[in-house]
Amino acid sequence: MTDVKENKMGVMPINKLLVSMAVPMMISMLVQALYNVVDSIFVARVGQDALTAVSLAFSIQNLMISIAVGTGVGVNAFLSKSLGEKDFKTVNKVANNSIFLAICTYIFFVLLGLTIVKPYFLAQTDEDIIVQYGVDYLSVILICSLGLLCQVCFERLLTSTGKTVFSMATQVTGAIINIILDPIMIFGLCGMPALGVKGAAIATVIGQSVASIVGLILNLKFNTEIKLNFKDMKPNVEIIKRIYAVGVPSIVMSSISSVMVFALNKILIGFTKTAVAVFGVYFKLQSFVFMPVFGLNNGMVPIIAYNYGARNKDRIKKTIKCAMAYAFTIMLIGTILFESIPDVLLSMFKSGVEAENIAMLQIGVPALRIIATHFCVASICIIMGSTFQALGKAVYSLIVSVARQLVILVPAAFLLSLTGRLELVWFAFPIAECMSILVSTFLFRKTMKLLEFDEKE
Repeated sequence: MTDVKENKMGVMPINKLLVSMAVPMMISMLVQALYNVVDSIFVARVGQDALTAVSLAFSIQNLMISIAVGTGVGVNAFLSKSLGEKDFKTVNKVANNSIFLAICTYIFFVLLGLTIVKPYFLAQTDEDIIVQYGVDYLSVILICSLGLLCQVCFERLLTSTGKTVFSMATQVTGAIINIILDPIMIFGLCGMPALGVKGAAIATVIGQSVASIVGLILNLKFNTEIKLNFKDMKPNVEIIKRIYAVGVPSIVMSSISSVMVFALNKILIGFTKTAVAVFGVYFKLQSFVFMPVFGLNNGMVPIIAYNYGARNKDRIKKTIKCAMAYAFTIMLIGTILFESIPDVLLSMFKSGVEAENIAMLQIGVPALRIIATHFCVASICIIMGSTFQALGKAVYSLIVSVARQLVILVPAAFLLSLTGRLELVWFAFPIAECMSILVSTFLFRKTMKLLEFDEKE
């Protein structure tokens, strides 16, 4: 029978607990960001058309990640809350149903990979070389996505029980394998054929598949609070409904960025394809700043959910305050780097054509400096959004995300593009974030009042 002694999330001092939970996740997220950047650095060597194609692929790729991670958020919140309530029977049902959902999601993306990839790229550009690069890359990513989906699933099970070091191990393993295989697969080293952009995709899915196997092994061997059993993976409607009560708003919220990126790419390619490449590079670079904050979130959410289940409001508030302080500090460092050395950051993505590199710097330097002005504000909004999810108010995160990205950011970018000045389009990001902090603060205060009401009840 599962050990019923108090989990560390209910007793360890908050700052020490948050650091112990979040730091492994932050490291793994940094490694994740590193291999995303390395991926694009090598792809850029193939040519700017290849880099543009990978940038255009982001919307669909992000949709897949959003569904995997959003489902994981629902699993995280439900499973950690059940642990706090000492309901171990439900814990096991949640864990096993999460694997079933990962397999169902894989089937969906295989179908997408076989049907919509080429029409998707043709909807964005009519340049044959970019379309071909994009089809080569995205088809492999989608059809071989089981590794990613299972990797995220197993990582979330480890995170839900506080075993973030093991979760870090799976991500680091996948990232290192990807980084090693990238140049081998892309340029044909060590006797391998040169596969170009398709090689980058193959390296990615191999890394994800190995990471998923490592995650499964770690869960079976070390995650003693969860019992994985194939017989228990049959769908439980009530469990799945509870998972997606939190997970669907998170999925929709994350998927909104796919719509936003698709729309912005359409706006930017009207100026030049280099602007699309710059936007793609920005997303890779900003992951070094945002990924550690997301790792902080991954460590924070189970702490809040656990103590919500245990009805310990004081520990919840302390966790939120500590997380905001750390997130703001990380974003401040990111802001300083983007404002001071944007040319150095962009120079990592050089192609073999000097004219393309000059155009990249001319467009990219002002873009990075303008967009980075919203980082510190975003740090507070991100922590508030994760708090909504952990306390079962994920719909609030959805409201903020829709308002920020679709109601404000995309229309602002479109209106600014009508001036004919590309540099003004980038101001849509800080404009949208100013609105986001206002809405987030209002909903956050409302959420904390509801928490006090629950305690009185």
